[in-house]
Amino acid sequence: MTRIYDDPATFADDQLDGFLDLYADRVRGVHGGVVAHRGDGGPQVAVVIGGGSGHYPAFCGTVGPGMAHGAVVGNIFTSPSAAQAYSVAKAADQGRGVVFSFGNYAGDTINFGIAADRLREEGIDTRIVVVTDDVASADEESRRRGIAGDFTVFKAMGAAAARGADIDEVERLGRAANAATRSLGVAFTGCTMPGEDEPLFSVPEGHLGLGLGIHGEPGIRDVPMLPARELAELLVDDVLKHAPAGAPGRVGAILNGLGTTKYEELFLLWRHVAPRLRDAGYEIVDPEVGELVTSLDMGGCSLTLMWLDDELEPLWRADAYTPAYRKTAAPLAALREPTADELAEADAVVTAPAASDAARDVAGTVRAALAAAESTIRSHEHELGRIDAVAGDGDHGRGMLKGITAATARVGELGDDVGGGWVLQQAGQAWAERAGGTSGVLWGAALEAFGRHLGDTADGYPAATVAAGVRGFATTIEQLGGARAGDKTLLDALLPFVDELERRVGDGDPLAGAWAAAAEVATARAQETADLRPRIGRARPLADRSVGTPDAGAVSMGLVVTAVAEVLASREGQE
Repeated sequence: MTRIYDDPATFADDQLDGFLDLYADRVRGVHGGVVAHRGDGGPQVAVVIGGGSGHYPAFCGTVGPGMAHGAVVGNIFTSPSAAQAYSVAKAADQGRGVVFSFGNYAGDTINFGIAADRLREEGIDTRIVVVTDDVASADEESRRRGIAGDFTVFKAMGAAAARGADIDEVERLGRAANAATRSLGVAFTGCTMPGEDEPLFSVPEGHLGLGLGIHGEPGIRDVPMLPARELAELLVDDVLKHAPAGAPGRVGAILNGLGTTKYEELFLLWRHVAPRLRDAGYEIVDPEVGELVTSLDMGGCSLTLMWLDDELEPLWRADAYTPAYRKTAAPLAALREPTADELAEADAVVTAPAASDAARDVAGTVRAALAAAESTIRSHEHELGRIDAVAGDGDHGRGMLKGITAATARVGELGDDVGGGWVLQQAGQAWAERAGGTSGVLWGAALEAFGRHLGDTADGYPAATVAAGVRGFATTIEQLGGARAGDKTLLDALLPFVDELERRVGDGDPLAGAWAAAAEVATARAQETADLRPRIGRARPLADRSVGTPDAGAVSMGLVVTAVAEVLASREGQE
């Protein structure tokens, strides 16, 4: 839903005012849209693009060197008027003619056509290149509407004009780019007009709309939602089915977000799109992944391919500099890949130290303890997330699971001749690398500290040595995290655990029994954090909301030490 506006009726004009102020160093406003400032390279054929608002970066976001010379800006999803198209074209004309380009929609065709006729009457050579890339909208190419393929056509013509081509050549290359471009989109959610409460269309729960339009049109049919790999297969395979006759083996690709699809989601989807295209025999040239032609706040994406021949590829790869799209070859040309020696140095593996028999025995216990911790965290992941969401971001369960899973995976790669100290250090490094966030850093560093304290050269590891290592684990968390007891953090479970463990070990209790008793204390103290208000970290601003719910970090600490207690009990007497 579009939430920021003054008057919904003037949304398009109001947002354009902000855009013009922001980019006053490179574009200026004229009646009906924007035109680019002119450079010193001499007059060019003016490429003037346009359509309704709501599609940013299309259309005004792609005005600048190497792309369009002007953009006509209509109301939300509404064709600009003939007068607006005429005004922008007059301002953009540099004496070498004007080429209008827009998606194949009735209102645009009529209004830009009227403007073109008026310009011709005044002696300005004016051409029209209509974009027809959407394979879902019609079988006949001439009847297809334009969606994200607008971008490839605009890019080709802008680059041709920038290198000094005449109007015949710019028009011809624009038509060639359109003939070489195919797109298909899917919608996950509809888009909502400014001031409205309901979207223009909705997608049934658990489905996606296949073949959407960028003016709020729903897909041509709804299909069950697909995992990323299958969605990539659908997009790639359907677009390739419509490849131009005699298509070359190189493609420019755009994986386009439609408004609210996160870039991270697009990156993940590209992870499947790219190999699918390569497996089909295509070489991908300068792919673009991001928002280039949107539809307000629509959730969805589209795949566009432009088949590149010797004429189109240089245009696709040419430099451009606009408010929303910037492409320069020189900085990339100056880069080089690291050499094999440089990579080898960076990836050098530290060799595990020699381990005593006792240290190797401890390693077996550590491996079993980590596996038990992973099992218990996995079974409590969602509950930990629920607790964390009360006054946090709800990611504690997922973060803990990522950390412990990474730790057990790393440990599984180690040989049988390593010691327990080395196993803990490797587990800690993996935990910190994969889990991220505050808890990831703290758990990782603490496990490393525990491992360093134990070492791998001793002839034996009595309970007092283990207890001292646990104290080092806790001290590391205190020092790194800056928290204290009573701040409603994992320390409110960990510190009582360490105190009880040290007391019982000092009284001569075996390690397994002392650990089990200390784990009961940690679990009880974790539940008691429900009465506390957080005094540090992300939950502090929502302190009152947190009261009544225990701290997720303290709860997970109680779960882990309890799982380890069961392992120690099962192995009691073996070491």
